[in-house]
Amino acid sequence: MPRARALAHAVLGGWAVGQDVLHTAELLLSELVTNALRAHAPSGRQVGVRIARSTAEGLLMLEVSDEAPGRPEVRTPGDDETGGRGLLLVEALAHRWGVEEHEAGTGKTVWAELKAPDLVAEPAEREIAAAMVRPNHLVRVWGEWRTVVSTRNEQHSGQDGHAPILILILDEGPPLRVQATEPLTVRHREEDAADV
Repeated sequence: MPRARALAHAVLGGWAVGQDVLHTAELLLSELVTNALRAHAPSGRQVGVRIARSTAEGLLMLEVSDEAPGRPEVRTPGDDETGGRGLLLVEALAHRWGVEEHEAGTGKTVWAELKAPDLVAEPAEREIAAAMVRPNHLVRVWGEWRTVVSTRNEQHSGQDGHAPILILILDEGPPLRVQATEPLTVRHREEDAADV
């Protein structure tokens, strides 16, 4: 959980959200990550986190993906139970939330939206870690802008401390193989700018 909270703090701090929204987003993300880590996913699978925003709608979008089967459900635990209240908290704090099952294979993405009227617009170009690149981003590679069609993780077999490898499938040229932490310059397509 500390890594998820640190990610939220770093991203949202750059977007100049207020302290109340920042605290609530960190709490929501922590609960979603906790649920994903407790899900019974196949061995070696990772939990994915995505934080996005819509300045036009004043919304933060928090997404946590895992590869475990099943859908999380809101429970009402008894007074003597020490757990099981995470989704009750998400339901109470989020503007909206839901679950999308992955089309290919097992797994799901649990998402939550949070009202954030003080969001700052994103710059046209920015540098982000390759792991944050999404389909429809324009990424600067080989001296030109290429559209990311899809992304996938490559299984990393070594314990040498290297970051996981990400494969970016581009609209032109060969796939791009990069470490997940490698910085890439990206921008959003004009028609997608309001969805960021």
